[in-house]
Parts: sequence; structure tokens; C-alpha cells
Amino acid sequence: IAAAYQRATRDALDSQKTQTFGYQLLIGDRVGHYEARVVSSGTDEVIMVVRDVTTRHLAEEALRIEKEGAEQILLNILPRAIVEELKRSSGSISHRFDAATVLFADLVGFTAAASTLPPAEVVATLNDIFSAFDAIADRHGLEKIKTIGDAYMAVAGVPTPRPDHQETIAEMALGLLQAVERVNLTHGTDLAVRVGIHSGPVVAGIIGSRKFAYDLWGDTVNTASRMESHGVSGRVHVDHSTYLALRTRYRFEPRGTIEVKGLGKMSTYFLTGRASHTPERSPSITE
Repeated sequence: IAAAYQRATRDALDSQKTQTFGYQLLIGDRVGHYEARVVSSGTDEVIMVVRDVTTRHLAEEALRIEKEGAEQILLNILPRAIVEELKRSSGSISHRFDAATVLFADLVGFTAAASTLPPAEVVATLNDIFSAFDAIADRHGLEKIKTIGDAYMAVAGVPTPRPDHQETIAEMALGLLQAVERVNLTHGTDLAVRVGIHSGPVVAGIIGSRKFAYDLWGDTVNTASRMESHGVSGRVHVDHSTYLALRTRYRFEPRGTIEVKGLGKMSTYFLTGRASHTPERSPSITE
């Protein structure tokens, strides 16, 4: 502190400009925060003014912690890119993405199991499953959109476009099947997950002004939802266009032509795993 005062005194005399610096001082068990101003009052004399700014510092620190906490809550709800955009703009946020892949997953048998289990066990089981799903999404750099009851929705290519959106969703879909098997071993349950995926353009944005949410709209979302609802327990169900995009890197089992509500007859497939020559995918540095 003495050295700081010496430097400020020298600089004030040399430049004839006010020098300001801050420091901390431990007095007993109290840490004080001080702001010093050194003002030249002649060729060889200065005036030093010291202010105790401890109260201001504590208030600023409390505000910083509160701000960081509020931002972390937002990051638990919204993608980081959208949180940053919210800081810059108070208006509505909406974007169109020409290439994205949407995933829907539904826990088959959970409703029946929930009716026979204690409430705490129901919540614990669902929390373990969805926490595992979240970890898979994070590992592949995907965006969880929401959960509705025992259903889960995620997307690749939103809000940050990426060329491998179909592959990363395929990896997540296969990972979800394994995650449910692990939870079954832990909880002694007999659950399965039914997964549907589809690729195409989507519109994404924030809805609501209080309990707002980041959501997706468009035919791509509807088709992905239909792939899930018309799927089979323990399988990943995809349409013909998704099959064509991934068939060289993944294995598929043809399901044939089925009637899909609102979409008519469609040729669909079950994603069964990676192709034998395809190595396990690792997230890139940019993810």
C-alpha cells in the first residue's frame, strides 16, 4: 500500500493529474476496501484523500453474485446464444433454421409404473432418466428444448447451425436406449423409450413474457413427433429422408409403409446402430 502511495505521489507530481487507486486493508477480523486520490498541490506537495468504500464494494459484490445467479437460472432454461441475445434486445426473438434435426422420446410404461410407486420414487426415477438424457445432449452439443410429463424433446442445429445435425441426433437417440437400460438396473424398473427423429427447416423462438420458453415450430417438428408416436417401444423410428441421409454411416431395419396420422402413407425405418466401419463419434473442439 505504501508503494502504491509512493507511485501515485510521483505520478501526480510529474503529470499534474489526479491519481486514483484502490486497496484492501485488514484491521482485526474486518477487511476494509478503500479508494485513494492523490492530487498535486504544488511542485513538491500532494493532497491525499482516502474514502472507505467497503459498503459500496459489498453492495456491488452482492449485485454481481445475484446477477450471476439469475443468469445461471436463465442458462438452465434457455440456450446460451439466446440468453446473450436477450441481453442485447428487449424485443421478441425468432429465427428460421433451414437444416435441423428434431428428436422426440417418450417413456413407454412410465404412466402405469408411476401409479404403483410412491411419489418420491416416481420423481427420483424420472429425474435419473432425464438427467441421463441431459448428459447425453450436453456430450454431443445438442439443445434440450423441453420435457412434457414423461416425454423429452431435443434438437441439433438450433440455435447454432451445424452440418452434422443428423449424425449427432442419431448418436443421442442410440444413447437414450442405453440410458434407460441403465436406469432400469438401478431402480428395478422395466421401462423402455420410444424415439422418433426427423430433419428439415424449423422456426425457433421465445414464447411468453413471464414463464417464457424456447420452442420450435414447423412441419419438421410435427413429423418428428409422429415418428415417435407411431414408433415401437425400444426402437428409434425415422422417415425415408433421414434414412437416406444416414444410411452410409448407420444400420437400419426397414419397417415398410405405414399410415401416419396427418401425413398419409410413409416408408419408415428403425435405426439400429452404427455401420460396422463407422467409429464412435466424438464431439469436435467447436462444440
